[in-house]
Parts: sequence; C-alpha cells; structure tokens
Amino acid sequence: MLEFDFCSTVSSIFSTPFSLGMFTEPLMLLAETAPPEVVAGDLAEPSEESLFSVGGILTLGMLIVLQAVLGFDNLLYISIESKRVEESKQSMVRKWGIGLAIVFRIILLYVVVKVIALLQEPFLNLISHPLEVHLSGHSLIVIGGGAFILWTAIKEIYHLLAVSDLGEEGDKGEKGNSVTKAISLIVTMNLVFSFDSILSAMALTKSLEIMATAVILSGVLMIWLADHVAEFLKKNRMYEVLGLFILFIVGVMLVSEGGHLAKIQLFGYHVEAMQKSTFYFVLAVLIIVDVVQGRYQKKLLARQAKLRLAEQPSA
Repeated sequence: MLEFDFCSTVSSIFSTPFSLGMFTEPLMLLAETAPPEVVAGDLAEPSEESLFSVGGILTLGMLIVLQAVLGFDNLLYISIESKRVEESKQSMVRKWGIGLAIVFRIILLYVVVKVIALLQEPFLNLISHPLEVHLSGHSLIVIGGGAFILWTAIKEIYHLLAVSDLGEEGDKGEKGNSVTKAISLIVTMNLVFSFDSILSAMALTKSLEIMATAVILSGVLMIWLADHVAEFLKKNRMYEVLGLFILFIVGVMLVSEGGHLAKIQLFGYHVEAMQKSTFYFVLAVLIIVDVVQGRYQKKLLARQAKLRLAEQPSA
C-alpha cells in the first residue's frame, strides 16, 4: 500500500527554505515513482480522510496551492488565446473555457483513477540506433500538448515581428478565431496542463472528494485571475513578448517531460525532464531582466528628450 505521512510532510515544508519548487517537485516525484497499479488501487479503496476533517482541510489547502503554482502557465495561455476573438467576447470566452475545463478536469480525474495503468503502459516500443522510444498514452498527450504550445508561441512571436503598425494591430488585433474554436482550444490545453496537477494530487490524497473540491475551487480562482492577467497584458503590451517567451519555455518543458516519460534515448543520451524549480528560476530571471530593462529604457528616453530640448534654439 502507498503510505503518505501528511504531518511529516508539513513539518518538512516549514523547516525548509521557501521556494516554489518545494511544492511541486516532491509531489511530482512521488506521483512518478509510485507504481500505477498501486496508485489506482489505493484510490479505488474507500478513504478514511474526510473533506471536513482537519487533515482533509489541510490537504485541500495544499492541493489548491499546488493547482495555483502549476496553473500559471495555463493561465497565460488562456489570456493569449482569448485575444483572438472580438474584444467584447474575450471575457466570456475565458469564463466559459475555464468553466467547461473544470467539468472535464473532474471527469478526467475519475478516468485517470480507473485507467492510469493503461496510460502509463507503453503501446509503441521503437529500438533502433540512434533512437530508442517507449511511447505511452501519457507521454503522447504531454508531447503533443507541448508541441502545440511551442507552435502557438512561435506563431505569435512571428506575428508581433511581422505586423507593420503595432498601434493598429493593438486596436484591431488578430480576430481569426471563432468563439467556439477559442473555447475548444482553451478546454483542450487545460486538460493537457492538468495531468501534472492530477498526478500530484493523487500522490497527496486518496480522497476523490478532496481532489474534486480542489479542482473546483482552483478553477473559480482561475476564472477571477484570468481577466486580471488579460487586462494587465493589454495595458502593458511590452510584457506581451515576455509572456510569449514564457509560453515557449512551457512548451519546451512539456516536450522534455513527455520525452522523459517516453524514455527517449538519442545516441545513448536520455531525454531529461525540465524540473519545475528550473522553470520558475528561468521565469524569475526573465521577469527581472524585463523589468530592469524597461526602467533603464525609460531613463534613456527621458535623457534623450532632455538633450533634444536643450539643443533647440531659444526663441
């Protein structure tokens, strides 16, 4: 049986220097190392942990924090994808997309509990030098989602470079997607992003009631945050490029994770998954560089304006 000592975990967390990675890496490691049949078997049994018990409430709180930490990249994708519809419908698209995704996440949670062993079992084994691949359903979904995220980020970056008038593009935007298509893409990618959080949640608790409640509450929080993130990117367009490059790194992270799950080897070298702590470190560096560069650029522009004003002949 898979045993999880919640009290010792909480104690170790508060005795460790704070970092975002400490929420995700131990849980992801536990989810990855636990045999699928053990996880599925534990979840299939009735759980003694109640949602309204002290342990259940603490576990629920940890799951909500985990969902929030793992859901940042998803929130960024939702904000960028919703821009492709008419401005008056963007907020509605975000709310409907996240709302439907909550429903499908709960369904996915129950499905994963029942078929996790099948998703982890390789259905394609390719051993041919210099490439070795053991592809499973889980790895295929993660690699496919990562490739789609990479394509989206590259396409949006190219669009920013190709547009001739940023002011006109900012007013009109590229409204190439219908509302239905935008919602469908948001729901689909939400499910791809949810695999990590679901597997981590399964390592934390055996209670489907607690996991489903965490999905609902974190989804409501995401609905509230989505409009704020979209509004921030709209008012601060210089951070849009930063957001797209973060999205690009998210795609790389998903592809590397899928390659690790598929046990891909190239010329004898294993594909290693990008650690969550590495992702958040790169994210922090990108944000700091962008903020410092933005402030420095403002000072340069102010100095240039003063010099031009001083060079003008007095009347």
